[in-house]
Amino acid sequence: MAMPYDVFAANCPTRLVLDRLADKWALLVLERLRGETVRFNRLRRDVEGVSQKVLSQTLKRLERDGLVARTVIPTVPVTVEYALTPLGLNLADTVSAFAHWAERNIEAILAAQAAYDGRGGAGA
Repeated sequence: MAMPYDVFAANCPTRLVLDRLADKWALLVLERLRGETVRFNRLRRDVEGVSQKVLSQTLKRLERDGLVARTVIPTVPVTVEYALTPLGLNLADTVSAFAHWAERNIEAILAAQAAYDGRGGAGA
């Protein structure tokens, strides 16, 4: 019998997943891998602002979680490719909706932030 999970419970392991998905680099990598296999250096170029170290750490975490598959191709130099696993693909539409929601709504968010700041914030 499956153990019931409750994301509101402090010790629920689903919180680890939520923590991973709250990371902007993880979301951007998952969105970028949606639909195609990508080599490490191309992924680093496409996800602007991410360092090589942070990208490597992010990919390792996503691979550990079963969301990303890493394939090493024995070339000189070695080629490494990343793709979404079936579990990652299952998550891809949700990640994409979240990422593109931010693009569609950033102007409203920036306006709300400016209005809030103009009032002096929460203390006003």
